[in-house]
Amino acid sequence: MVKMVSHGKHIAIIVQQLNKFNPENQSVEDFLNESAKMLQTLNVTEEKFVLDTLAGCIEYKSLFDVVVNAFFVQDGRYCLISERNLYIVICYLATFQLEELGLQHFSRIVKSLDTAKMQKFLRFFFNALYLNTWIKDEWSQFYDSLYVKENWIDPLLRWQPKVQQLIEQLTDKLSNRTTTVKTSTVTQPKEFNLTVPRPRAIPIPLPIPILEKRPPVPPSTYKPPKEKKQLEEIKTKNRRKAENTRDSMKSKPAFQAQKIQSKIDNIPIKLNAAAILREGALYQRKMEQELKRIENLLQGAGDPSEFLEWQKQMRGKDLEEQLAEIECRRLQGKLSHEEAVLAHQNVIQENKKKADLMREEKAELMNQYAKKRLQEQKEMREMVEQVVEGHKNAKQAKIKLRKYKQQIVQEVCEENRELLRQALEEEEEKLRKRYELIQQIRAIESLPSIRHKFVDLTETGGHGLICEMSIVELRERLALLREAQKAAEEEKRDQIIHEKQAKEQLLLDKLDQISLFRAELGRAAALKQEEKKRKSQSGERPVKDERILSLQKKIVEKTMERKKQAGLLKITPQKTSITSRKDSLQWNHWKELEESRERQFKILQHGFMARETAQKMAAYEAARSGATVCMLRSEVK
Repeated sequence: MVKMVSHGKHIAIIVQQLNKFNPENQSVEDFLNESAKMLQTLNVTEEKFVLDTLAGCIEYKSLFDVVVNAFFVQDGRYCLISERNLYIVICYLATFQLEELGLQHFSRIVKSLDTAKMQKFLRFFFNALYLNTWIKDEWSQFYDSLYVKENWIDPLLRWQPKVQQLIEQLTDKLSNRTTTVKTSTVTQPKEFNLTVPRPRAIPIPLPIPILEKRPPVPPSTYKPPKEKKQLEEIKTKNRRKAENTRDSMKSKPAFQAQKIQSKIDNIPIKLNAAAILREGALYQRKMEQELKRIENLLQGAGDPSEFLEWQKQMRGKDLEEQLAEIECRRLQGKLSHEEAVLAHQNVIQENKKKADLMREEKAELMNQYAKKRLQEQKEMREMVEQVVEGHKNAKQAKIKLRKYKQQIVQEVCEENRELLRQALEEEEEKLRKRYELIQQIRAIESLPSIRHKFVDLTETGGHGLICEMSIVELRERLALLREAQKAAEEEKRDQIIHEKQAKEQLLLDKLDQISLFRAELGRAAALKQEEKKRKSQSGERPVKDERILSLQKKIVEKTMERKKQAGLLKITPQKTSITSRKDSLQWNHWKELEESRERQFKILQHGFMARETAQKMAAYEAARSGATVCMLRSEVK
């Protein structure tokens, strides 16, 4: 094992060099070379130990920052930030060098440093709960979790009971207690001479209390309410009535069906003023457009019905082409998905071959690394033995440090006494001034004051303002303003009544106009609906595009090839869990894309018919509300 002359000296050198290191301005190799030049005074063993520790602290700084940051937040809140690198060095030695140094040499290094700081940090770092929970999780973010557990966490947990004994020794040292181990005497245990206890008396059982009889559960709890049953009966009755009406309309002649439809359309519907004015303005615009169209026809313009029919046919063709294009895109996406899955399976086969080659190379490299590691451990053991042989105690330095600290404490106590005396003098001066001010305030309050003051309401305040007036004059002016405000309110009320009457008359006129327009629009809608029925019966089914058929054929071929390739792979679920998860995610993605395109296809397919249906419903509602005009007029009056 390595022997060192002064453990605290070498740890101080390492901390000092770490404080100088700046990764932004200097590389690790240059820093280690400069440190080696500064450590020429040390022997070879000590220099190697210092340089290895420096390199390890820099290399694994991210791991040690996690522990040290948590230590400063939780247990080291009153520790100095300048001592951060000291805790990093101790953390490195405990994690990576404890096996090589041994517990005895590690204890000497720890005891050569400040006892309170080392006791606090080791108690925090070697906490089994912390090592198994957040330290393991945080280190697993930088390195593989299995590697962290086997190479770092498990060794620390194995050393934890022995390090706990070291922590107890440091605690005893802080509390000025010494632990003495008795090796010569052996304690012989003796039995206690205890009196036989008396048997306990059996307690008298308490009487069982008689509970009051609870009222029974009301029968309405388990029965449905009557309102629900009534609603179900009304719903069933209305459905039967609607079905009977529909069957009668199908079985009866056309003129009888029209009578029944007219009864349904004459259901009264209430309209507010805004709806009446909005519908009236709509019919007014339609009437103006119709008059303009008639005027254009009289002047020699052509009828746009042929153009509209041609436009409708072209829109139908565009719709069919658009639907075919959407179906082609959907099938192309599905085909590309099948090709991607097939290519992924080919990549899996190639990766499998590469993985076999990498395993063989890795096994060879691990053998070489194991041999090299054994040689390094052997060299380090020899170095540790040499360092341990040259160790000396540092009690004189501790005595000098204690005397220096006592001198500093005495000086600080004297300065505190002087500052306290000055603060007391300043506080006495403040109290004296406050006492004098209180006496002056009490003297002013003791003077007599006039409590009653007589006010003349006819006099002004005497402030010298132009608009100044007395209270009596102010009251008279306020009374005049109230009278003027009341007259203005009466005039405004009369104006509102006249406007309301004019608005009611306008609404009556609009209702008359709306009733005429609705009747005409209802007849026009009925004629248009019959014409649409005749045209829909003579329609033709669309023919599928050749591109769609060819794409469907390719998709079937690629699917068969993919299934055949998947059967050849024979991958176990444990090794390909990540791949299967990715495939399932890709399959869900393509499935959602296909469903969205099918929905878009259906929307475009039925969009044109939906517009026509909306126009029919508007005409139907217009004809339905035409019979309610008389009732609305009566309500408005």
